[in-house]
Amino acid sequence: MTQTSRIWTAALVVVGDEILSGRTHDKNIAQVAAWLGVQGIRLREVRVVPDDMAAIIEAVNALRVRNDYLFTTGGIGPTHDDITVDAVAEALGVPVVIHPVAEQVLTDYYATRGGLNPARLRMARVPEGADLIPNRLSGAPGIKAGNVFLMAGVPGITAQMLDGLTGTLEGGLPLLSATVGCWVAESEVADLLRETEKAHEGCQIGSYPFFREGKVGANFVIRSTDQALLDACAAALDEGLVALNRFPVPGGI
Repeated sequence: MTQTSRIWTAALVVVGDEILSGRTHDKNIAQVAAWLGVQGIRLREVRVVPDDMAAIIEAVNALRVRNDYLFTTGGIGPTHDDITVDAVAEALGVPVVIHPVAEQVLTDYYATRGGLNPARLRMARVPEGADLIPNRLSGAPGIKAGNVFLMAGVPGITAQMLDGLTGTLEGGLPLLSATVGCWVAESEVADLLRETEKAHEGCQIGSYPFFREGKVGANFVIRSTDQALLDACAAALDEGLVALNRFPVPGGI
């Protein structure tokens, strides 16, 4: 993976009626975002769509062209409603085929688990020309089709697929962060946050308020690709809070 000053971006499409209905709480957004950050890639947008061909196709075509990478989670399993492969293939204008390596992987995996039946063989279907993403947990591989990466909806399996991709994508410098907490209403330090960020080019400050122990506070997260800039910005924010008779908490509250 080459590290450059260029900002590389990714989007994520989460597929599944169960996510939209609230029956399943998505855990993949956080883990994909964290993994991308280590690879030097920014997760810029996320879209949650139902198990619907038109919705998946629209999302894939919209997001893959304005980001360097597009990831999808969900809809690549063995059942009739697992249609992400079909939708991505249609979005890319290619047919769906059985990948011979995926078929062999599944044949071997299910040799002692009842054999490879037609439902399980569905997990060897890929858009024509696609490559595979290894999955040591459940056999069925993920799929790489152009700049689109199709992964499982089950978080543990997604983690295995991300592990298989680690270090293989081109990205920029990893985004670093530092957190400063303070028992203060964020409205009281809005000017300080704005001025501190403005004075430290290359840093961004996010404010995340909370209410605990009967009082308000906030954690201020500073982000930068440069450790020295990050440290200088955090020090300046600390000094600014002290000047306002507030007590910063390194690492957050």
